[in-house]
Amino acid sequence: MASSRLRPDTKSSPGDTVQGGLFDATPSADWLAGVDEAGRGPLAGPVYAAAVILDPAAPIEGLDDSKKLRPARREQLSLQIRARALAWSIACASVEEIDTLNILQATLLAMRRACLGLQRTPRLILVDGNRLPAALPAPARALIGGDALEPAISAASILAKTARDAYCLELHARYPQYAFDQHKGYGTALHLARLQAYGPCPAHRVSFAPVRRCAQGRPASSTP
Repeated sequence: MASSRLRPDTKSSPGDTVQGGLFDATPSADWLAGVDEAGRGPLAGPVYAAAVILDPAAPIEGLDDSKKLRPARREQLSLQIRARALAWSIACASVEEIDTLNILQATLLAMRRACLGLQRTPRLILVDGNRLPAALPAPARALIGGDALEPAISAASILAKTARDAYCLELHARYPQYAFDQHKGYGTALHLARLQAYGPCPAHRVSFAPVRRCAQGRPASSTP
């Protein structure tokens, strides 16, 4: 699953080189992509990632780590990012991929897909965290706490979070007994109680201990 947006009036600027991790020319408007994920911790649903190239000529006020923003504000900013960014892309890794690869590798896969989904190639990619996906389309750096430091990463965190929240509402419509609209798949007391009462659904990650215990007929909240 992936989606992307390209501003039609933009141009790429090929030919710049990287030396010592820095560009040897003044960066143009399309030089930097920020990347972040949403949904590593939940017990259900895909992990999402987004990549965003912001337009310096169309600044967006209020960008921040998505976790620090109220849901309504995240939605407002998401619309602005989609409208004003030079390019953006949202991708995910499925529950099956999470259970097969593990959550870290699935997250890196979703990030790579988001980067590849950009309809223009940046000259530098900044990824939130301390790990980089393999085979990215441009030089990249990991930036711990980047979602609070780099606006492009903040924008990516907002797109990934709002996309995943929208998915959780769809999941709630399919499986209302789990209350995905309230906990968004995280291991809250409510979610664990519903998991215990109804057992895992196809959207649950069986590689995660509470889901695995429940599938085995053991209490979801017990110790391994």
